[in-house]
Amino acid sequence: MALNDGYTYREELGRRACGLTLLTYLTRHYLHSSESDWQARLERGEVCLDGLPARGPETLRPGQVLEWRRPPWEEEDAPLHYALIHQDAALLAVVKPAGLPTLPGGGFLKHTLLARVRADFPEARPLHRLGRGTSGLVLFARTHEAGANLARAWRERAVQKRYRALAVGTPLQEEYAITTPIGPVPHPRLGSVFAASAAGKAASSLAYVLERRAATALFAVDIHTGRPHQIRIHLAAIGHPLVGDPLYASGGLPRADLPGLPGDLGYLLHAERLTFLHPLTGERLSLKAPPPPELRRADET
Repeated sequence: MALNDGYTYREELGRRACGLTLLTYLTRHYLHSSESDWQARLERGEVCLDGLPARGPETLRPGQVLEWRRPPWEEEDAPLHYALIHQDAALLAVVKPAGLPTLPGGGFLKHTLLARVRADFPEARPLHRLGRGTSGLVLFARTHEAGANLARAWRERAVQKRYRALAVGTPLQEEYAITTPIGPVPHPRLGSVFAASAAGKAASSLAYVLERRAATALFAVDIHTGRPHQIRIHLAAIGHPLVGDPLYASGGLPRADLPGLPGDLGYLLHAERLTFLHPLTGERLSLKAPPPPELRRADET
């Protein structure tokens, strides 16, 4: 497998860094690596503070620029294809396969939807993201005007979003209006993850039962807010976590047994439809990505 080109991660430090040493800050806030890992990177000259190589004992203050110049690495395998379903001068709509991250992060740089789309359309800018394990529609803007207009529509909740999901259990109702707040909760491996939380932000989903199966159910879910992992959390909150979800258990909290990570795979979730006004023409568009076979009703196969 070929190496990628490496990447420089940059952060302008805020108040949480004030008074900490650089090594303490890196260890405390970037839990994917241990203190000894960060010390080794500092000694190799990979970490800079305000453009100068750093050693670790420096006392930090807000406003400084921290950089980690990560050397080239081999990325985990991922499906490297996408389907183009809409193209005009302002917009692209593509279908992302499950397993391909939308944006760089978590060890992925070139093996991302963004990298694949920009290889064909260098000007493309993603307007939202899907979780790595989620398949389906992702919109890209091709102009600044289109991006600004659609970003405003997203903020104003003028974009209608429908998903399909396969969940555990047999629902007692035909539909569920779910308003469980979502916010950070403790996680043993990451420090915190988003989950059901009374102290979290308001979230709204409407879930419809499409088909009951043996010990599972196929749902259609309309989301009216865009909180992280909202559908996974909300269906789990009503007692129907996604089949194979390694992170969320019934109730909408992280699993107590071998808690997974947000990017772990195994669940079935698909962004099926986006409906919105074209940002330049005002035309109403309803774009649809056919669901994978596991997420189709019996009468759709």
